[in-house]
Amino acid sequence: MTTPLPDLPDIEWRVSAGLTPYDDALAEMESRAAAVSRGEARELIWLLEHPPVYTAGTSADPAELIDPRFPVVPAGRGGRYTYHGPGQRVVYLVLDLNKRGRDVRAFVHGVEDWVIAALARLGVPAYSVDGRVGIWTTAGGPEAKVGAIGVRVKRWITLHGFAVNVAPDLSHFGGIVPCGLPDYPVTSLDMLGVGDELATFDAALALTATAFLETLSFSRENEA
Repeated sequence: MTTPLPDLPDIEWRVSAGLTPYDDALAEMESRAAAVSRGEARELIWLLEHPPVYTAGTSADPAELIDPRFPVVPAGRGGRYTYHGPGQRVVYLVLDLNKRGRDVRAFVHGVEDWVIAALARLGVPAYSVDGRVGIWTTAGGPEAKVGAIGVRVKRWITLHGFAVNVAPDLSHFGGIVPCGLPDYPVTSLDMLGVGDELATFDAALALTATAFLETLSFSRENEA
């Protein structure tokens, strides 16, 4: 399946094949964010996969690292421990909030709404919950987490973004308390019967990306 490219002027939409090492992605994000801040590069929406890795946000509690069977990397983003690995679509956002409204809360809500809209296109009802970071669904029965969100903002340039479980090995989440929420399971699009193709989810993201950015533009207008 060929992913349609959204019409996003001045924003690079990049889909990386294969597995991108987490440290390499962090370095690329930091470099790109600095270049965007200096006005030397376009903003970036980057879709990729990582080899198995546990990442530690700035609020990570060592007690929630149960079985470090994979490398553990400090991420520099907000939040606690999360897992990335094959079959999970990770999306990094290097966007300039100086021109999109300097409102981190509005940005995070916009990201939540974007993921929810993309999942809706695939027939998966999903939602966010105040005080409980992530994207949730009851489509498979009990409430479960299908997506994680963790962002950082530096000089009003965003870094990191979100991850949606398309078809990862869900047992890999057992090495941590995902996002510090021990009472909730994780699920995937594959478990929900949507399929295991990243390109299917990518297409839904592409079709809803413009609305996400328009939401941020609306935030900017309200600020003015």
